Amino acid sequence: MLDRNAMAQLKGLRDELEAQNERVDATIKGTQHRYGFAVTADGREVFVPPDEMLKVLPGDKVAICIRPATNKKGKQDKPGRTVAEIERLIETGVDEFVGHIVQKGKAIFVVPDLAGLSRWLFIPPHARNGVSSGDLAHCALLRHPIKDGKPSAKVLSSFGQPGSPGIENQYCAARAKLPPAWSDKLAQPLIDAAAKKAPLEDTARLDLTSLPFVSIDAARTVDIDDALHAEVTANGWQLSVAVADPTAYLQDLADVTARVAQRGSSVYFHGEVIPMLPEGISQGLCALAEDTPRPALVCQMQITEDGAISHFEFHKAVIRSHAKLAYAAVDRYVTGNSDDLIAHANPLEALVQVYRPLRERREQRELVMEERREYRWMLGEDKQIAEIDSFEKLASQHLVEECMIAANKCAAVFLRDAGAPGPFVVHGGFREDRVKETKTFLENHRPDLAETALDTVAGYRAVLADLAGTGHSLPLREMVNRLLSRAILTDQPGPHMGLATEAYTNFTSPLRKALDFFVHLQITACLEGHSGAAYPVEGLADITRAIGRSREAVTAADRRLTANYLQKLKQAGQTRFTGTVSHITSSGFTVKLTDTGLEGLVDLRPDDEKFSFDKWTMSLTSTTRRFELLQSVEVDFAGAPAAQDYLALFTLVDGCGLKPPKEPPETQSAAVTDMSQAEATGEDSSANAAPDDTTN
Repeated sequence: MLDRNAMAQLKGLRDELEAQNERVDATIKGTQHRYGFAVTADGREVFVPPDEMLKVLPGDKVAICIRPATNKKGKQDKPGRTVAEIERLIETGVDEFVGHIVQKGKAIFVVPDLAGLSRWLFIPPHARNGVSSGDLAHCALLRHPIKDGKPSAKVLSSFGQPGSPGIENQYCAARAKLPPAWSDKLAQPLIDAAAKKAPLEDTARLDLTSLPFVSIDAARTVDIDDALHAEVTANGWQLSVAVADPTAYLQDLADVTARVAQRGSSVYFHGEVIPMLPEGISQGLCALAEDTPRPALVCQMQITEDGAISHFEFHKAVIRSHAKLAYAAVDRYVTGNSDDLIAHANPLEALVQVYRPLRERREQRELVMEERREYRWMLGEDKQIAEIDSFEKLASQHLVEECMIAANKCAAVFLRDAGAPGPFVVHGGFREDRVKETKTFLENHRPDLAETALDTVAGYRAVLADLAGTGHSLPLREMVNRLLSRAILTDQPGPHMGLATEAYTNFTSPLRKALDFFVHLQITACLEGHSGAAYPVEGLADITRAIGRSREAVTAADRRLTANYLQKLKQAGQTRFTGTVSHITSSGFTVKLTDTGLEGLVDLRPDDEKFSFDKWTMSLTSTTRRFELLQSVEVDFAGAPAAQDYLALFTLVDGCGLKPPKEPPETQSAAVTDMSQAEATGEDSSANAAPDDTTN
């Protein structure tokens, strides 16, 4: 037995070793296995063994002790290898979540739909809220596992069983934590407060009710936020774009800008919309309804015959839409296929006239997005895809688009010249960390452009316009997409390379987009003589995050609807499709089906042949096959597993992508031809052959 001195020495040694262990705060990163990692503030990832992972959940902020790893026999592991021991929970990363309900015996569990979390959470009887096994549910953490490794959850609501009409949209919206549609309890106080405002009585507003504005939109649209008017002038045209002004009713109401920023935009699922503003405002009080006076911000532009905007002005105004016209009807009129809109001939003819030079100037001096075939999903009563139509964008849609882009450019220039803090939409063009790679790409494919200044609007436009040309053997414009940056929302002016314009913002959809709402706030302030920030600048980051969540939710819901539709076709005996390669990586490619526009993945990693990826040609090549962007392929639908979030998977049809056979060398071809001719005449071809050709 050790005496007291020995015990004290051992304790001192233990305390000394303990003091050498590092203690830091970290965030838990889960995996699909039982172990995980603790990510420290300096970016280190410390291994968390399975027993410790039982105490935490992905995203938890915890205090950890970093210790030397020990092996199963209790001895120290390899030198330098460390593990994290959980000491204290600082903040949980899991609050509300979605998942599916499972039953084991009499016990009910939820399997959370959370990245890095594969464990089941027990739901006690009092917290089940009537759910059944198989239900998709919205849940919340009831008990954290930090004390004993036994977490539990409670059910907030059930979406129902898979296959319930609309469940894909509801589930994916909740998973992305989108704000729900406005309830009457939340919407009505806002509508009532807005209705008490009287912007139509504001004498500072210009009366433009006699100007015959018309709205051109989809036939069913009710949240109409823009109207157009054009007239011929001595030097070209005057184009007026009137935009609904919800800020006239809402700008002084508490928390409105924060609520708008948190929503980011209206969210358009197939078959369902979550509006940014309550419908009583976006479809009622503020919508530019036919023959109804409405407050608006109006951009009046003087357009020259070559499509230049020689002058513009913004006005706080009152306008009256003289007609609500549908895209299809306007298209039939402007293409000469109908006289139904003859009563609106003068403004429509002027709009068509001004559209052409605006478009031509953009095509010649700026960048216009390439036309792509669009697809329309028709849903059945079960809110599943019943049919998919493809169509080209109408001339009337192009007309409206050009008017909106012109007004947006003017809004950005107005804010920039006023010294206002935006908000602006800035696109930097090529990624800063990919400039060297971009230069190499151009040297390989377009060496005459390699020295072009990529950081200028003119240089960027020259490169992109050239790459989009039709004279290249490879789809260079599509290949360069991976080198481009994303547009950002900012309070600092800058060019929008993607449009090849020196300044840009979004002004024309304030009933549907938070950025446009903020732009209205700032333009109004500038018109009233105040160039300081009239909107919460920090809200731009909120808008960006909200738009990202919305895109995530819509994409996930569409993936589920796509999977259901392809599964239905498979059950009907249709599994084979023609498509094109729309995106390519080192492991496979995305295929876009020609008839429906649906997309899925072709994973080449399990293939018997090994493929090599060439980033300079954006191609995958094996011994016998080759795939590149925009290549036509034949594929079979293989399924859409839940484990891959219902991503449609396809396999290649035998023989798809085969390389053309190599042609023999010219001398060999000639010899083969001579031999064939000799055989045809019965002659011995070796008699006239050169000595080297007669070797055995």
